[in-house]
Amino acid sequence: MVDDKTYQLKPADKLIQSLQSKGKLILEHGTVVQWLALLPHSSGLFCVAFARSPRACVGSFWILLLPPTLQVPVTLFSAVTLQQSSRAYSVIPPPRDSEEKEMMDRMLRVDHAGEYGANRIYAGQMAVLGRSRTGPLIQEMWDQEKKHLEKFNEILAENRVRPTALLPLWNVAGFVLGASSALLGKEGAMACTVAVEESITEHYNNQIRTLMEKDPERYTELLQVIKEFRDDEMEHHDTGLEHDAETVPGYWLLKNAIQLGCKVAIYVSQRI
Repeated sequence: MVDDKTYQLKPADKLIQSLQSKGKLILEHGTVVQWLALLPHSSGLFCVAFARSPRACVGSFWILLLPPTLQVPVTLFSAVTLQQSSRAYSVIPPPRDSEEKEMMDRMLRVDHAGEYGANRIYAGQMAVLGRSRTGPLIQEMWDQEKKHLEKFNEILAENRVRPTALLPLWNVAGFVLGASSALLGKEGAMACTVAVEESITEHYNNQIRTLMEKDPERYTELLQVIKEFRDDEMEHHDTGLEHDAETVPGYWLLKNAIQLGCKVAIYVSQRI
């Protein structure tokens, strides 16, 4: 694990420059700090980061408060995540009222958590099956999930939505689920993929229905993003079925158990 004491805020210019250009900071001893979310705070800048040292196979989450003495520019959020645009927003329109703000915050928070968890699941599967014949297939699906997570990182930062406080839990739980399913072989990994992707597809479909009922024109860009990601998840689900997911012993029991866990994760990630 990365020792929190190794983190240095000096020099401030180096920190700010790295945040603006890459969204990450490489410390002198090789530790890489990757920023997951950047949010405003009355006392400075609130950051959620993931740090990993070059000698460790795992890392740790940091929750940091950068003091105002660092003189972080107001344009930091757009500089880290977005290209300059003539539009006032890229995906989410400014909320009309507190009710819409709360709805969008919960929706974005749980979507980010879901994509983060999916990334950790595929990471766990690759840790076990990465050198097998199934490795390239898992890597291909994982690469798509990485793009999903990157997009939601951008959307959260742009709209100043904090991620769920349970990210450290999903970090471990997702990896363990992915690795343990892969220990059952290719079929176990594919069964896990089917269960998770089916749950995420259902979740995205529910969000699409909600947005369509409220104002489809207002949420056109967000609907496009969700529909694209939903289609990717459906493709992963079908890929799992095509690669013998249902042949793993206890398939239905395993699938139902994983999907119950997904429902719990969705529920709590919206609220915490």
